[in-house]
Amino acid sequence: MLQQNRATTAAPLLKNAPLVIAILLLLDSFHFVFARLLRTYLPPVPAALFVLGLATLETAVFLTWKRQIQFSILRQHLPFFAAVGLLVAGATSLSFASVRYVDAGTASMLAQTTTLFVLAFGIFWLRERLHRNELLGAGVALIGIFAISFQPGAVLRLGSLLVLASSFLYALHAAVVKRFGQEMDFANFFLFRVGSTAFFLLLFVLIQGTENWQWPSGTAWLILPLMATVDVIFSRVLYYLALRRLQISHHAILLTLSPVIAVLWSLLLFGEAPTWQGFWGGTAVLLGVAIVTWQQRQQATA
Repeated sequence: MLQQNRATTAAPLLKNAPLVIAILLLLDSFHFVFARLLRTYLPPVPAALFVLGLATLETAVFLTWKRQIQFSILRQHLPFFAAVGLLVAGATSLSFASVRYVDAGTASMLAQTTTLFVLAFGIFWLRERLHRNELLGAGVALIGIFAISFQPGAVLRLGSLLVLASSFLYALHAAVVKRFGQEMDFANFFLFRVGSTAFFLLLFVLIQGTENWQWPSGTAWLILPLMATVDVIFSRVLYYLALRRLQISHHAILLTLSPVIAVLWSLLLFGEAPTWQGFWGGTAVLLGVAIVTWQQRQQATA
C-alpha cells in the first residue's frame, strides 16, 4: 500500500515532463554559481562534503518522518549505490575545483560536454534510438556546445580539463542509473544516492589529509544549507524524475539549455559576459533543443 501511495503521489509530476524540465533547467543552472560562491570559504572537496552531507541529513529526516526508509534496498543494491556514489563524488569534487580556474558561466557551458558522453552511452550501451529530426537537433546543439567549449585556449586550461572529466563521470553515472535504477523505489533511491556520495566525499577528505581540511565560516553556513536544498535535493529530485520519464538521450539534449541560464546568472551576479563565440554557440544550443522538443511533440500527438 505504501508503494502504491508513493507511486500515486509522484505520477502527476512524472506525467508533466515539460514542467519538470522547466524547473530543472532553472535549478540546474545554479550549480556552478553556488560552487563559485563557496570557493572563497572552503576547499573543493570539503565544500562538496558539507553540501552532500547536509542534503543527506535533510532527506533522511524527511523520510524518517514519513516512515519510508527501507534499508533492505541499500543492502540489495549495494554495488549499484557504491558505483553511483563514487562517480558522483568524483564529478562533484572536480566541478567544485574547476571554478577556481574558470568562471561559472564558462564552466556551465563546458559541462554540457556531458551531452556528448550521454548520447554515446544511450546509443551504444542502452540501445536507444533517435528520430532523424532528433539527430539533427542533437547535432545542432552539439555544434553549439563545441563553439562554446572549445574557444581558443579554453580547453587547455586546468579548469576546463576538470570540467570535462567531471562531465564524463556524471554522464556515466546517469547511464548507470538509467540502466539499473529505473524501477527502484524513488525516495529510497535518492536517499542512498546522496548518502553514498557523501560517504565517498568523506573518504576523499580523509585521503587528502588534514592540510586540506577547513571548517566552514559563518558566511559559508549561510550558503551550504541553501545549496544542499536547492542544488542537491530540489534539483536532483527533478533530474531523476525527468530521467525516469525521458530517454537518456532526450534528457541530456534538453539539459543543454541549462548553461544559457547559467550565463545570465553569471552576468547578473559576477558581471561575467560570454564572448561572441559563446553567444552564437548558445543560440545553436537553443535551436537544437527546439528541434528535439518539436519532434517529441509530433511523436506524442501521432
